[in-house]
Amino acid sequence: MTSKPSRSICVFCGSSDGDHPRYIQLAQDTGTALAEHNYRLVYGGGGMGLMGATARAAAAAGGDVLGIIPEFLKSVERLLEEVEHKVVDDMATRKKLMYEAADAFIVLPGGIGTLEEAIEVMSWMRLQLHQKPMVFMDNDGYWAPLTDLLHHTIDRGFSPKWMADDVYTAQTPAQALRLIETEWATDKPLREIAPVTLDKM
Repeated sequence: MTSKPSRSICVFCGSSDGDHPRYIQLAQDTGTALAEHNYRLVYGGGGMGLMGATARAAAAAGGDVLGIIPEFLKSVERLLEEVEHKVVDDMATRKKLMYEAADAFIVLPGGIGTLEEAIEVMSWMRLQLHQKPMVFMDNDGYWAPLTDLLHHTIDRGFSPKWMADDVYTAQTPAQALRLIETEWATDKPLREIAPVTLDKM
């Protein structure tokens, strides 16, 4: 790529391969799609699992990549030296910088760390600290239990109904990018952040 990326998309994903090759393929397809659409990839900086697959594919397609990783994980997650990276002191700083560098988020399959990152960003969205879109992406229903739970918190009155409009899912990078681009083009008003109240029967 010769032009500066128009925007940055942070990808949260696992540092493991998962139990089927489709997860690595989805990560590679995501990295390639981001590069082809001239979006900078922001990610956790590691070279293993879906993280490494996404970053390598983006770089191979000529994309701009920024990895952010804490010092103590450089050897554990095998810092990907061939892309630009920032080494930080701790996990909190890593998440803060990833958030600040991103205009949107894609959540690929992953474990506890991926869950933590995604839910924290969604929590900040619920508090209207940002309106950056986030899309849960898989090609086999991996995130269905989580998105069902998120809707359950809405249905039972613990999350506001407007959040249902922000739980996005996609099966392909093309679908995810269309959702993100539509959100970028939509001027959303600030929503209610007060505790949810329900009419009593």
